Amino acid sequence: MTHTHKSVRLCDCNGTVEIDIRRLGDALDGADPSAFQPARQLCGRDADAFAASLGSDDVIVGCTQEAALLRALADDAEAKAGITFVNLRDIGGRSPRGSDATPAMAARLAIARLAEPAPVPAVSYVSGGQLLIIGPAGAALGWAAEAQRQYGEDIAVNVLITARDGSELPLRRDWPVVSGRDVAVSGWLGAFDVSWSRANAIDLDRCVRCNACIDACPEGAIGYDYQIDPDRCTGHRACVTACADVGAIDFAAIGAGQSERYDLVLDLNDPPLLRMPHPPQGYAAPGRDPLDQSLALQRLAGLVGEFEKPKFFTYRKSVCAHSRNSKQGCNRCIDTCSTAAIRADGDGVFVEPHLCMGCGACATVCPSGAMRYAYPSASDVAVRVKAGLQAWRAAGGHAPRVLFHSGEQGEALLALTGRRRGLPADVLPVAVHDVASVGLELMLAALCYGAAQCVILSHDDQPDAYREATAGQIALGRTVLDALGYPAAALAAITADEPAVLTHALGSVAAPEWSCPPASFALPVEKRGALEFCIDHLARHAPLKVDAIALPAGAPFGAVSIRKDACTLCMSCVGACPASALMDGGERPALRFLERNCVQCGLCVNTCPENALSLEPRLLIGDAVRRERTLNEAEPFHCISCGTPFGTKQMIDAMTGRLSAHSMFAGGDALRRLQMCADCRVIDLMKAKGGETTVFDT
Repeated sequence: MTHTHKSVRLCDCNGTVEIDIRRLGDALDGADPSAFQPARQLCGRDADAFAASLGSDDVIVGCTQEAALLRALADDAEAKAGITFVNLRDIGGRSPRGSDATPAMAARLAIARLAEPAPVPAVSYVSGGQLLIIGPAGAALGWAAEAQRQYGEDIAVNVLITARDGSELPLRRDWPVVSGRDVAVSGWLGAFDVSWSRANAIDLDRCVRCNACIDACPEGAIGYDYQIDPDRCTGHRACVTACADVGAIDFAAIGAGQSERYDLVLDLNDPPLLRMPHPPQGYAAPGRDPLDQSLALQRLAGLVGEFEKPKFFTYRKSVCAHSRNSKQGCNRCIDTCSTAAIRADGDGVFVEPHLCMGCGACATVCPSGAMRYAYPSASDVAVRVKAGLQAWRAAGGHAPRVLFHSGEQGEALLALTGRRRGLPADVLPVAVHDVASVGLELMLAALCYGAAQCVILSHDDQPDAYREATAGQIALGRTVLDALGYPAAALAAITADEPAVLTHALGSVAAPEWSCPPASFALPVEKRGALEFCIDHLARHAPLKVDAIALPAGAPFGAVSIRKDACTLCMSCVGACPASALMDGGERPALRFLERNCVQCGLCVNTCPENALSLEPRLLIGDAVRRERTLNEAEPFHCISCGTPFGTKQMIDAMTGRLSAHSMFAGGDALRRLQMCADCRVIDLMKAKGGETTVFDT
């Protein structure tokens, strides 16, 4: 990710924003200060000059308030330049009075000058507009009529009634209506599979509404909803006779399963059928409020056509610690996913890209890096953080606080806070798609690049699993920082949805008076490698020098302890290890261990038949973590015939000791063959003459 050729257009907003063009020029690669000469009213008296100045180079405009106007001016001028709008006035320029906002402005401009991350594969949706409205009769039929009236040209309405409430069916059959129970919904925009069981003897899709059944029923069990009330029906079946020619009434069909596929689903049930924090796109469950129901219908009506989104993740099954040989390991991504997009798939997991909404929490909690957030990747975000911090220092600023926030929602809150001069001047906001994607590697990278503090801004609507994931990352990072002598407060999380709350929250997590000498490395794409770079840099400059840091259970770093007297060197643990932390000894019977690779998934412990292994969560500092060491080794046993080593003395001695009393080994020759290699064992069997029972004897 490199700087692009983007010119800059600034505005001091009628003199209310102080802009130091010399320091901005110094911060942005020594650019000509005249390039930053600010307009006074870019949206007013200077608008024509702005339009005339547009050429072929892309432009950064330091204003978002008048983006629509300025874009229209560019279109009228037939300018070919692409325009990026950056809010410098409210986020930075209007910090508390008397504070120096130039470093914040320089950092935001430096970030805006960077090229966009490389594109990733797209996930496609095709929606033909088949809308299913599910819910109680009154609400479902009412909104079906409204949907047909407002959006009938774009969508095809279908109704699935889940509860009778006395509502009559409409006089005209403008859309299909069925009734059902035990409704299940799965899928995504353009591909929702809906199944249900028939709830009533009358098939509403076949019923012609001739009223013959109503006239025939002596109990009045059938109303103009054309459904039979089971509490009033006595089972005389006069209705069946009356409907014989149409065949819409069949008591034996109650409970029969049915299913269909739809593009869109409006779920009016309370509680809704899908209850995950983030249901799939194309599904809406607005609850009982009529306004929310109307807005939900409006949003669904706009989801007709072809759509694309980035594939936000990559997954490497080879290093996934989910399971091995039916032994359970790590479930963190499955437990954290708010869209139910991840499920177990053999020894690994499967992620349905159509359900994934790009929160990145799965990558945050993944201990091995098998699940990786791809757009933007942690390394892409780190490039922006590094560029912003470099510009901040070049503009004369001291170590700031890096504030990660979720896209547009966080940007709007920051702007509102800045408008009230409540955003401190030492805050450098960095936008990500969702703060759940900010893992420990990115938090520590911000500190390594010179930030005094890394703050995660979340909102009240964030799922609990995301909040817990972030809290777990911060707790682990604080343990490491504290052990190295750094202030644990360098990592913090806040929750805010109102400007006053954000101002108070930022004030309550004031940045510590420190910063690490800025690192020059580029953050690796691979998660474990990125963490290693960051930890090595922090340890190199740490106030305290330590060899190892004790970590809480569940941490993704640590050692494996072994009871040598119980270990038979069967190497089951080696086959189970997804990270190649455990290795065999090659030509010699030994178990080797490389601590830098261990993710503490526990698969080795769960696999060991002798229960000889246990986990020791810790963080080993320095080169020791990168050195292999031998956990256990044994004296090899040599074939008594040819001398070739083929096992361990401990294992062969234990085997012969256990089998010596068995009748099949009482003759001595069979027991002796256990002490031979495979080749010599076959040869000895061929030489054997009579008197010895074999499996071929009958």
